[in-house]
Amino acid sequence: MAQPVAPAPESSVLTKLDEQAPSRFYWQLTLLATLGGFLFGYDTSNIGSALNFVPYHLHGLAQGYLVAGASLGAAAGAILAGPAADRFGRKTLLIVDAGIYAAGAILSAVTWHVAVLLFARTLIGLAIGADSAIATAYIAEYAPKGRRGSLTMLQQWMITVGILVSYLIALLIFGLWPASAASVGWRLVLGLGAVPALIGLAMRTTMPESPRWLLRHGRYDQVRKAMATLGAGDVSEDEVRRAAQVVEQVEGGSREQRRRAWTPGVIRALVVVSVFFIFQQITGINVPLYYGPHLLGPIFSGGHATLVETTVAGVEVTAIMTAVNVASTYLGFRWIDKFGRRWLAIGGYTGMVVFALVSALGLAVLSGTARLVVIMIGLDFFIASFAVGVGGTGWTLQGEVFPTAVRGQAAAFCAMIDWLANFLLIEVFPVWQNAISLAGVMVCFAALCVLAIAFVYRFLPETKGLPVEDIVRLFEKQKITGPAPSAENLPGRGQARGR
Repeated sequence: MAQPVAPAPESSVLTKLDEQAPSRFYWQLTLLATLGGFLFGYDTSNIGSALNFVPYHLHGLAQGYLVAGASLGAAAGAILAGPAADRFGRKTLLIVDAGIYAAGAILSAVTWHVAVLLFARTLIGLAIGADSAIATAYIAEYAPKGRRGSLTMLQQWMITVGILVSYLIALLIFGLWPASAASVGWRLVLGLGAVPALIGLAMRTTMPESPRWLLRHGRYDQVRKAMATLGAGDVSEDEVRRAAQVVEQVEGGSREQRRRAWTPGVIRALVVVSVFFIFQQITGINVPLYYGPHLLGPIFSGGHATLVETTVAGVEVTAIMTAVNVASTYLGFRWIDKFGRRWLAIGGYTGMVVFALVSALGLAVLSGTARLVVIMIGLDFFIASFAVGVGGTGWTLQGEVFPTAVRGQAAAFCAMIDWLANFLLIEVFPVWQNAISLAGVMVCFAALCVLAIAFVYRFLPETKGLPVEDIVRLFEKQKITGPAPSAENLPGRGQARGR
C-alpha cells in the first residue's frame, strides 16, 4: 500500500506563480516560447510539398529519410537539450534553437547536393527536438496551475499553424509560378522557414528566465526580476529564500539528493509519458500531414493532370486537413483544463479509431465522388480527433509531471522517444504502404488506437489543476496493479503550500 505523501510546505512565491491570473504578457510570452512549435510544424511538413520537385529521385527508405530525417535529428536534439537546459537555463537553449532553425532552413534552400539537403534536414531536427523538449517545461514553470494546460497546449496549436502555413505558402508559390516549381519554387518553400526563426532569435533574448529554474540555482535577485516581469508583484529576498528552501526540501539540493529525485514515481511518470508519446506517433497522425500532397494528389487530381497540377491538388487537400487540425486544436486548448488530460485523450483516440476505419473504407471499397467524400471525411475527423484529445495532451504532460530538479532531463528523454517513434513510422511508411496499401495501414492505425485507449485508461492519472510540485505524488501513489489515481483522491490536495 502506497503511503500518503505530505503536502509541500508553504511558499508565497510558488503560490503566487500558481495562483497568478494569466495576463496579456503571459500569452505573449507563451507564443514566443512556442515559436519553435510553429517552426517545428513548418519545417517538418514543408518537405511534403517540395517532395515531387526535389531533383534527387529518392525512393523507399531514402525517400523516407528525406521526409523523416528531421525527426531523427530531433531525437538527438531532445536528449542533448535536457542536461544543457538544466545547467544553462531554459531561455538560453530557446535562443540557441532559433539560430539552428535559421541555419538549417537557409542551408535547405541553397543545397547543391542530396547529402547537403539531408544534413540540413537533420540540423533542423536538432532544433526541433531541443525546442520540443524545453518549451513546455519552460511554460509549466511559470504557468498558473489552473491555466497550465491551456498555456502549454499552445505548443501543439503553434505546430498545427506552422503546418498550415507551410502548405499555404506552397500553394501560393506553385500556383503563381508553376514553371519555377522544379527550380526555385521548392527551395523557397524550404527556405522561408528562416524568416520566423531569425525573428525568434532576436525576440527570445527579451524573455525572462524560468523563476523555478532560477530558484534551483540560487539566483535570488533574478528571481525577483522574473517575478516582477511576470506581473506576480514585488517579492522580498526572504520570500525568495523561503521558496528556494521549499524547492530544495521537496526535490533535494545536493547532487546526490537530485539523483534521489529519480524516485519510483518519477520513473513511472517517465515511462507513462514516453509510452503516451509512442502511441501519439505510431497511431499515424503524421502520415496524412507529411505525405499528404504525395499520397492524395493522384487521388484528387484525376488521371491526366501534370505533375504540378497533381502536387497542387494534393497540397490543397492537405491544407484543408491542416486547417481542420488548427481549428480542432483550439477546442483542445479550451477543454484540456475543463475536462482534464485523461478523458480528453481517451475521447480523442476513440474518434481516431472510428475515422481511421472510415478512411480505410473509402480507400479500399468505394469509387468516384463517393470515394473522395468518404476519404476526406475520414481523414479530416481522424486529424480532428487527434488534435482535440491527443496532440496537446502529450506536450502538456511532458511539461508538468516531473519535478524541477530533473524536468529538463525527463522532458528531453520523452521528446527523444517521441521523435524516434515519429522517425521510425515515417521512415517505414513507404515500404509499409507498398506492402499492404494505404487502406491496410489505416486499419492498423485503428488497432493501435484501441491499444492506446487501454493504456491511457489503465496508467494515466488525472493531473488537471494540481501544482507542478504535487503532480509526481500521483505517480508515487499509483499502484502497479490498480487503476490510475485521480487528483481528487490525492492526500493533502487543497492544502499544499497553505491553500
